[in-house]
Amino acid sequence: MKPPILSCETVHAVQLTLNGVKRSARAEPRLLLTDFLRGSLGATGTHVGCEHGVCGACTVHIDGVAARACLTLAVQCDGRRIDTVEGLADGDGRLSDLQDAFRRHHALQCGFCTAGILMSCVDWLGRISEPSEAEVRAMLSGHLCRCTGYTPIVAAVLEVAHARVAKKADRSA
Repeated sequence: MKPPILSCETVHAVQLTLNGVKRSARAEPRLLLTDFLRGSLGATGTHVGCEHGVCGACTVHIDGVAARACLTLAVQCDGRRIDTVEGLADGDGRLSDLQDAFRRHHALQCGFCTAGILMSCVDWLGRISEPSEAEVRAMLSGHLCRCTGYTPIVAAVLEVAHARVAKKADRSA
């Protein structure tokens, strides 16, 4: 009788909350979060670019913090909350203020990098309420965009930051 063939690969059930909805699928230990989101859960808004964490196209939020999905294993996200660009618009499909500003300023062209940039901006604007142009450009230095030249992206981010500060001031007045 032959001995059974042993595999060093095991498949794990990964349960997470994706954009507010509990989801689960099975994943091999080496499966990247980008591939898990796109292939197993159908969240194709997260793009795969460089697969080295340099371009930023795969940026998502893990427990509310921007992270590169191409540098994260799916099994590391078991039990965690993952937010992707698909979750930015409200349930009725109305764009978030940041998405709307990107649209108004033409801050996207081919759109490949846009999802990751939006996710980084959401996280960053949650921490930095009154950024300077230089600070926005420094934050964007973690993203590669070959189409826009970044100027319209910077304008959109600054517009949203200023509008949020003004809205907060109006509420407290």
